[in-house]
Amino acid sequence: MTKITPPPQCSFEPDDWLRLAQYWHPIAISSEVTNAPQKVTLLDEQLVIYRVKDNVVVARDICPHRGVPLSLSTHDSEGIICPYHGLRFGENGRCNRVPSSPDQAIPAKLHLLTFPVAERYGLVWTCLAPAEDEMPALPTMPHWEDEGFQQIVCPAFDVAGFAGRQVEGFLDVAHFAWIHTETFADPENQVVPAYNPVETPYGFSVDYWSTVGNYPASSDYRAPEDFKWLRHFEMHLPFTATLTIHFPGDARLVIMNAACPVSARKTRLFAPIARNFDQHIPVEDVHAFNLKVFEEDRLMVETQRPERLPLDLTLEAHIPADRSSIAYRRGLKKRGFGEFFLA
Repeated sequence: MTKITPPPQCSFEPDDWLRLAQYWHPIAISSEVTNAPQKVTLLDEQLVIYRVKDNVVVARDICPHRGVPLSLSTHDSEGIICPYHGLRFGENGRCNRVPSSPDQAIPAKLHLLTFPVAERYGLVWTCLAPAEDEMPALPTMPHWEDEGFQQIVCPAFDVAGFAGRQVEGFLDVAHFAWIHTETFADPENQVVPAYNPVETPYGFSVDYWSTVGNYPASSDYRAPEDFKWLRHFEMHLPFTATLTIHFPGDARLVIMNAACPVSARKTRLFAPIARNFDQHIPVEDVHAFNLKVFEEDRLMVETQRPERLPLDLTLEAHIPADRSSIAYRRGLKKRGFGEFFLA
């Protein structure tokens, strides 16, 4: 196996880059990956992604022959074709044609450096440097494959900020009454009842009960006055979390916040959704509502300082509502991440 090292001009500290590279990260929406090559970036690593014979290939975006970005390639049914000399790369990134020497055996050095691929929850995931003894576990999403649940994948959403800050904001329950008043929250309902994160093998989970509703502000629906909403969070370190919202009755809404660390200062957010109610509502309306929610968060995430996330809890002040934030930072620290989260 080729030893993977941080790319040139990497925006992460080398040790932390290597730790992050051992996890699965989402890089694309499955339905948008075709035979045509796409350029994506993960942890500052330039990648090319394409589909051949219905299998997705993720590889370093460089032709091993003369270094041309393969995201500039054309394609046919057998793979992507380098624009410089016509070398073609097919399944598993293997070179299967050298036009200038069609009768010669193709050396292994002409095969692409590829990375593991998983398609799950409507997304393509990859891992740049899995541990030699085992592959890491993919994050899980409640109800995604359950009968009666609709599967929706929102368009990707770019944030000019660090993935750790974005994910921490997703876990935060104290900002509802201040940031999300145009979408679902009540500006007069500001109190955060006590809650307690529980450590899990993958990070932690939280059951948060409150009277903060989740119907859109424009909706005619309202929960009974004494209804307590349960928001169940599951944090899969380092950058993927799910939120299961228990609506009245058996109605459930699950949102995955899958943050791709493009770099230390840029995040591409993917948001698969599963729900077993309101399935008559056009998917485009669901996309628009969730985009509005994420847009409400954008200014806060992009203007926080320091830009990255202090894992030393003494460097920022905390309030009782920050239990999830504290659990998040402690979980990252426990896994060996260093002060690179503090710029």
